[in-house]
Amino acid sequence: MTASTSIAQPQRAVVLLSGGLDSATVLAMARARGFECYALSVHYGQRHGAELAAARQIASALGAREHRIMGVDLAGIGGSALTDPSMAIPESPTTGIPITYVPARNTLMLSLALGWAEVVGAADIFVGVNAVDYSGYPDCRPEFIAAFENLARLATKAGVEGTQFNIQAPLIDMSKADIIRAGTELGVDYSMTVSCYQAAPDGAACGKCDSCRLRAAGFAAAGTTDPTRYR
Repeated sequence: MTASTSIAQPQRAVVLLSGGLDSATVLAMARARGFECYALSVHYGQRHGAELAAARQIASALGAREHRIMGVDLAGIGGSALTDPSMAIPESPTTGIPITYVPARNTLMLSLALGWAEVVGAADIFVGVNAVDYSGYPDCRPEFIAAFENLARLATKAGVEGTQFNIQAPLIDMSKADIIRAGTELGVDYSMTVSCYQAAPDGAACGKCDSCRLRAAGFAAAGTTDPTRYR
């Protein structure tokens, strides 16, 4: 087969997929942009595994080429209510960075995604961080994304050899309502997703934590029926 008759291969992307609303939307966006998606979920010692079960279902429904779950022991570090059962999940608004912040979580997750991207030949990494309707985590800001993109280009064999890694954060400036509208247009079934910080084993949400409040407000603002199953 000559070069002129060869079939162009789709660009590959690694997509961080938590199993929540935002990451499911990002996977749908990456697919809509024509990327062949390698979905990566991380078991970091979070208090429940319901979101990982949701991630498996979402990856299959949204046509990921491959889905992997990797492990990092952030529970061993501690310091977060999401990994330490002795710390209560706040059920009312707080000030400052909340105790649900997980130290270095997005840095480590993006590092795993970067390593896999090198292996599969992907120059694009998609992540569902948001700096509008969010909990104030420092690793969800545009400055962090720009800094990690620079690191990716400096700290990898592929980067040194000319790969221009792109850390794609398409939701970063969107409201939760706009995210929901965009995902709905792309066919995302949000009933599959789990956002709750203290979800039941079957994924049912508490309806009280910060993530549940942001999610519920997003559906209300979008004028869309909330498909979340609440306890």
